[in-house]
Amino acid sequence: MLADELSSRQKLILGLVVREYVASATPVGSRMLSEHYDLGVSPATVRNEMAHLEELGYLMHPHTSAGRMPTDRGYRYFVEQLMGEVELPLAERRMIRHQFHQARREMNQWMELSAAVLAHAARSAALVTAPQTDEVRFKHVELIHVHGLTALLVLVTDTGLVRQEVLTLMRPLSQASLSRTAQHLNDALDGLTVKEIDHRLTELPAFEAQVTTVVRNLLRWLDAHAGREMHQSGVGNVLAQPEFATGEVARRFLDFFEGSTFLDNMLSSLLGVRTGDVHIIIGTEGPWQELSDLSLVMSRYGVTGVATGLLGVLGPRRMSYERAVSAVRYVSDLLSDLVCDWYGL
Repeated sequence: MLADELSSRQKLILGLVVREYVASATPVGSRMLSEHYDLGVSPATVRNEMAHLEELGYLMHPHTSAGRMPTDRGYRYFVEQLMGEVELPLAERRMIRHQFHQARREMNQWMELSAAVLAHAARSAALVTAPQTDEVRFKHVELIHVHGLTALLVLVTDTGLVRQEVLTLMRPLSQASLSRTAQHLNDALDGLTVKEIDHRLTELPAFEAQVTTVVRNLLRWLDAHAGREMHQSGVGNVLAQPEFATGEVARRFLDFFEGSTFLDNMLSSLLGVRTGDVHIIIGTEGPWQELSDLSLVMSRYGVTGVATGLLGVLGPRRMSYERAVSAVRYVSDLLSDLVCDWYGL
């Protein structure tokens, strides 16, 4: 059915049913709508319109209730035709921006904060991946003396990822000597990829070559895994919903959300999505059976051709799409700005 084939009254009633069902998790009846909203028509007329919406596939009628609830098609019509452009309240946006301003200038902390903010704002489970480039590049290394022949290597990549590795030294070295070595490597390796670092190894003194080999191996691992590292938050928000009251449904959600295939599904779903665009998968619309009870609101953030990552919220089909979409869009824009600042764009 085309968008303009629903009458204005049917659109109004469908929107009210979606919002009431999202708020209460209880099927919505015609009498309830007539008593709570000035629709200008009798309860019988409202009931007839709801029956017509059911015939068209936008509502369904649970056997145990006189009320109706939205179908996936009804939710889809709502998000595309009735919801409109929505934003988080100004006070909430200011609070979120202040939280990011207070955070340290570390990409890992930005990712953790983003997941927590999204989960709270959308009242769902949230996930965020770090921005990834085509090839991870070296940015900075620190060498910290621990004791005896032990030192700690701290690597920072161009995307802000931080990795640590314990080094066993061939001979005791002072902190001053370790710092000089780190500074020399920061100058020599600045902005290089794994392949480019390989070509420099033979030019370096023995200890610098040892450190650089560790750096190269860490970068190689990040090349393979950086874009697959997820920061998660808000699982309890989903498990607290009545749809997940049974152990079987809750277990299926946890297996999917924490399983290795979930990120693969997200990555494939967002292959052609531009940064900043919000992509919504509702219930059975997705290609995976595990998501039939859930909806996913996702976005790609960052700078195309420089570094991009993914973020999204996952919850029951009966989620507040207005809050989910507005939260995902706002945090996506914030992270894109941070990526721009990080790369000096």
